[in-house]
Amino acid sequence: MTRNRTRRVTTLVSGGQKDFAVFSQEILQSIHVDAPLASFLRHATHRFLEFFTCDSVEIWVKREDDCLCCKAERRPGKSLTVEIQQRVCRETSIDACTESCRPRVLGASHIALPLVAAGETLGLLQMASREEDFFPPEDQRSCEGLAQTLALALVSRFAHAALRERIKELTCLYQLAQLAETPAITAEQLFGGIADLLPAAWQYPEIAAARIVLDGVVYATANFGKFVHRQSAEIMIGGHPRGSVDVVYREHRTELDEGPFLDEERSLIDAVARQIPVIVQRREAAEEEQRLQEQLRHADRLATIGQLAAGVAHELNEPLGNILAFAQLAEKQPGLPRQAALDLEKIVASSLHAREIIKKLMLFARQMPPQRMLVDLKHVIEQGLAFLESRCAKNNVMLKRRLSRQLPPIPADPAQLNQVLVNLVVNAIQAMPAGGVLKITTSVSNGQAVLVVEDDGVGMKPEVLQRIFIPFFTTKDIHEGTGLGLPVVHGIVTSHGGTIAARSRPGRGTRFEIRLPIHGPDEPVPGQQAGNGGEPQGVGSRFRSKCQRDGKRIPENDSRPRPDGIGEVVSAPVATDANVPDECPKDG
Repeated sequence: MTRNRTRRVTTLVSGGQKDFAVFSQEILQSIHVDAPLASFLRHATHRFLEFFTCDSVEIWVKREDDCLCCKAERRPGKSLTVEIQQRVCRETSIDACTESCRPRVLGASHIALPLVAAGETLGLLQMASREEDFFPPEDQRSCEGLAQTLALALVSRFAHAALRERIKELTCLYQLAQLAETPAITAEQLFGGIADLLPAAWQYPEIAAARIVLDGVVYATANFGKFVHRQSAEIMIGGHPRGSVDVVYREHRTELDEGPFLDEERSLIDAVARQIPVIVQRREAAEEEQRLQEQLRHADRLATIGQLAAGVAHELNEPLGNILAFAQLAEKQPGLPRQAALDLEKIVASSLHAREIIKKLMLFARQMPPQRMLVDLKHVIEQGLAFLESRCAKNNVMLKRRLSRQLPPIPADPAQLNQVLVNLVVNAIQAMPAGGVLKITTSVSNGQAVLVVEDDGVGMKPEVLQRIFIPFFTTKDIHEGTGLGLPVVHGIVTSHGGTIAARSRPGRGTRFEIRLPIHGPDEPVPGQQAGNGGEPQGVGSRFRSKCQRDGKRIPENDSRPRPDGIGEVVSAPVATDANVPDECPKDG
């Protein structure tokens, strides 16, 4: 019985060239089936077992770090079983049987055939039977031919698989690049879109999901959740970890036993993790460029508005000075009716109010240069805060100060610096109607004195923040503000050669940072010290001389209180030498 079976198999293998050719063709055709390597090996071992009618077939395939072994076995009284194992690659496991790269027969019913292609040993084909002399020497050439065919099939499959994965990798990277170049795309659309691209590039896209974590923000595919296998790559930007790219398989499959992820997939996820920092840095650079361009446009607008404000102020100075001077002279006339005296008082008060607005316009337009002297910024701030502490306490505002003792003296107008501080502190208090914390800090940075005024109030929207230095822009109710406080602060700071920057977020507060140049102790101070100069610009000289020549009295500086809490009265009426009236009001 045994001899008959052996002769039948021998005839099939050695003499049945047609069956052998058909089987070889079947092996070669199987390389075109798009299936994982494990599935291919299962099919091959099963077909070898059927073709040779032996009891067991093993196919070993060497990989980089391990070897894959698929075994098909027929046991007495049991159905045929096929199992696949992933084993650590030891040199003796395959090479001991293939060291001479020629077939060897291990016993009468056991044959081992190396799988060799292009001079490289890819693995091993082993077949065994419980019957004696199942593989006679004369059949080895036919078996060797089948082993060579199987080796060629493996090489072709490896090449096809590498090409297929490379195509998927390049397609993914190309789509990623296209997505990154999409104009006006948001971060959520961009990184969420990249996450959506990844599963299709993996070996089993139907069970794959992806997630990108960047700066604590998660962008994930809709099916991302529990998983059994994960592949991850860290996102490094500027040498610092900023997140990760993760691709997972949500369920287990038998095909994953050979290793859940391919080497090509490792390369792809690393490439994506390297590409994301490029995209992030490009977006950050574009945002910075846009911010700088907006700053430049804003500076141009402020310069234009400043020129306009200066022209308007100069044009209003003359008629306003005349109105104020004549009204003050008229007030001195004896026997004025009560109603006329009240009307004149309103005219004077309104003129003083208008004069203060013009003064602020001049400050904004930098038409009133500061009277500089070397000042101790810390001392100026402490003096200013001394008058504001009670107002802070009244409005339940906690005032925290951290004033550096290392600040050198700076060339500045102390009165104007005080005005800057008062404007910023008052605005901060008004931004905290329910109370809060107001921080005042000073420091030295890059050769500049830095003053920071920061509150935790209501904050401002971006569209409001962009307009805060434009004259007459205000979010306050009518009669509560002129919209000149921050423009004046801007004008004072820039006239001192400094810069002012504001940052704000709705509900998170506002931060103003002022930087002023530091004056060396041995360098001369431009201009004269505040309080030691001549008479500030006031009534036009031709108007004064004409009134004196005609024996008319010049009104003294008016220091009466003004409505709307304007502040201190300026030291002289605002007037110029142009268009002075030919006649002066008569005294008495």
